Amino acid sequence: MTYDVLGPGALDYQPCRYANSKLVFRGPQRNLQEPYIAFLGGTKTYGRFIERPFPALVEEGLRKPCVNFGLPNAGIDAFTLDPFVIDAAARADAVVVQVMGAQNMSNRFYTVHPRRNDRFVAPSPLLQTIYPEVDFADFHFTRHMLGHLHQVSPERFAAVRRELQRAWIARMKLLLGHAGRKCVLLWFSDHAPAEDDGEGMERCGAGPLFVTRMMLEQVAADATDLVEVVASAAAVQKGTEGMIFSPLEEMAAAQMLGPQAHEECAARLIGKMGSL
Repeated sequence: MTYDVLGPGALDYQPCRYANSKLVFRGPQRNLQEPYIAFLGGTKTYGRFIERPFPALVEEGLRKPCVNFGLPNAGIDAFTLDPFVIDAAARADAVVVQVMGAQNMSNRFYTVHPRRNDRFVAPSPLLQTIYPEVDFADFHFTRHMLGHLHQVSPERFAAVRRELQRAWIARMKLLLGHAGRKCVLLWFSDHAPAEDDGEGMERCGAGPLFVTRMMLEQVAADATDLVEVVASAAAVQKGTEGMIFSPLEEMAAAQMLGPQAHEECAARLIGKMGSL
């Protein structure tokens, strides 16, 4: 544990950088000259509030170095726009790509920050035309903005959702293409993928937002395998038990999957990747 700006009790993620990348990853920093498995993904891969997230557990189980390239609140753009990550994924013996939501990436309706993908930057003229009554200067984060748009008009929001889903498929295919051989696509959540595209913002806390089973099937062809991990009821019911966080982080921690869910995820991945 460390004492930082969040106060006593916060977890020390041993932040580190690699080469010329502008992204800050979770440590400890690894030697990329040796064989390794690369893990790309968002908050779950990073393991926020989790002392031993699933990439670390997979490393223990397979006895092979696993490099955690997860980023809190990351969308696909954070990885496709970073040449270092693309190169590191291509050089890895295997790559695990966590399924990330469709909200945190630039598209025809709005742009996001290239590294902190949950940050809303600006709407496009097209989105302003669809929602002329909305003042987009009020928003700093994509979920806040999308939640408001859905509340204003669920009917008009359907067009936004469809655009995000189309962009997600194209961007995921690009990322998986860069990752190359031996790429495992990982669904890790507290629920199974939705069977249709009608999901609104009512389940925004669960994630990955707006990603359906049909979308997964379209991109899974570009991966070696698709692993679906739905946390057990027992793991979900444990809440924040076993997590490490400061008092200021308690509300955020309550929205995350805990250590038992990460153990379940690691066990599934080890079973699939044990032959590597």
